[in-house]
Amino acid sequence: MTERKTYAEHRAALMQRYPQGVTPGGVNVDDIIQLKIQNTFSTHLDIARAMAGVMRSDMAAYDADTSKFTQSLGCWSGFHAQQMIKSVKRLRGTTKGAYVYLSGWMVAGLRNRFGHLPDQSMHEKTSVVDLIEEIYVSLRQADEVALNDLFKDLTAARKAGDTAAETAAIKAIDGFETHVVPIIADIDAGFGNENATYLLAKEMIRAGACCLQIENQVSDAKQCGHQDGKVTVPREDFIEKLRACRLAFEELGVDEGVIVARTDSLGAGLTQKVPVSKEPGDLASEYIKWLKVEPITTENPIQEGELALYHGGEFVKPVRMPNGLFAFREGTGRARVIEDCIASLTEGGADLLWIETDTPNVDEIAAMVNEIKKVVPDAKLTYNNSPSFNWTLNLRKQVREQWIKEGKIAAETYPDGLGLMSVDLDDSELGLETDARLANFQVDIAARAGVFHNLITLPTFHLTAKSMDELSRGYFGEGRMKAYVNTVQREEIRRGVSAVKHQHEVGSDLGDSFKEMVAGERALKAGGHANTMNQFAAE
Repeated sequence: MTERKTYAEHRAALMQRYPQGVTPGGVNVDDIIQLKIQNTFSTHLDIARAMAGVMRSDMAAYDADTSKFTQSLGCWSGFHAQQMIKSVKRLRGTTKGAYVYLSGWMVAGLRNRFGHLPDQSMHEKTSVVDLIEEIYVSLRQADEVALNDLFKDLTAARKAGDTAAETAAIKAIDGFETHVVPIIADIDAGFGNENATYLLAKEMIRAGACCLQIENQVSDAKQCGHQDGKVTVPREDFIEKLRACRLAFEELGVDEGVIVARTDSLGAGLTQKVPVSKEPGDLASEYIKWLKVEPITTENPIQEGELALYHGGEFVKPVRMPNGLFAFREGTGRARVIEDCIASLTEGGADLLWIETDTPNVDEIAAMVNEIKKVVPDAKLTYNNSPSFNWTLNLRKQVREQWIKEGKIAAETYPDGLGLMSVDLDDSELGLETDARLANFQVDIAARAGVFHNLITLPTFHLTAKSMDELSRGYFGEGRMKAYVNTVQREEIRRGVSAVKHQHEVGSDLGDSFKEMVAGERALKAGGHANTMNQFAAE
């Protein structure tokens, strides 16, 4: 990541041009410095280049120490992303290790002109690009607002003649950490053939994406990873799309761009076509061997229009569905996942893997990853801590089953199935152990299963629904204004959420500063004594 010029470096360069400290048009040198420093990135392509470097550095740190895994939340607007990163900064004092996940599911469900759609690649592909652009506009504006506040501190210190405060303000400006972080952007199955994938990848990278996540499903039959009816493509087809993404990165000078290769094979029982095998052991034959087949016999002869494969020393018929798709043998998903991942890393040049699973089970994921690491020792994963999982039910089941196996409890000690969701179990030994495992899940999976990046795909979808329900139930019920104050404003104030001063959050003070730069005392400012945001000034 390119080092930013310091305040002193900017000032020295400008004073060489304007020794009087002002331009011929009367613009103050310090105002120019502020705008130069606030413009943290010239273009969003510069963001992609810089953030790719951040991800590569984080991946190297994880290789040395698995406790240094990274995290993200899926965001469906720039404001969600901005508030998430601001919260991380308040909590940690840094944004390091925090990314934004851009979910194709949420673009389909919430951010396209066709309405609320399922995750089946039916939305306009440009809406994904638009959201990347929007997120980075919001994160860059967070930089501008925060830096404007620091420059106001500098101006106040100078007016007061307080050199210590002036030095501290300049130090804070020079040490400012941007709100801009890497985005892992979901390109679905590429929205078409390999050329379509390449063209879309370029637009996503130009919008700022340093990392593209692509899955091995068929573009025109794409399903959400947690739905039935998934259809995978032969590995050669997927590798071509991985190469298309790499070429897009290379063409645009994002040399460290990151590609996440996702496999949906664990839950996919179908393939669209039978690839052409040229020799035993090639990618095609390794894919074909898992097909469900029937023997060709006198009782089951080959019929007009049917296909035959030479497999295992004999001719057999691959089982073909009425829609023309071919079925895989039951129980082969795990083996196909391992082979997919190895091929994506060794043949496709992917940097990270994504294994879509049906339950959050660390042992099962770790077992698959250990098989992959026998071939690619430094294999790393991005893992979807999905809201599609019933986390409470799944982990309580895991704890219950483990304790029964260990002889710690009898089977009747706790209910089975949906009975485990009972609120009465929240404070039980089982409930408390489950919550402890939930809190440690990401640490555990990072250490044992090679998970470099933990994400939640759809949290802001669910959070928005829950928060609006909570506020609406109170506001339209008996609480009215008390419901708004108790559930929203009072919490914002007490947590230090900057958005409580909503005018400031969207740049009102930033606008005032610019007016002063060009108009001086003539500036008509919004932030005077009559601004109601003053009611939220810090004590």
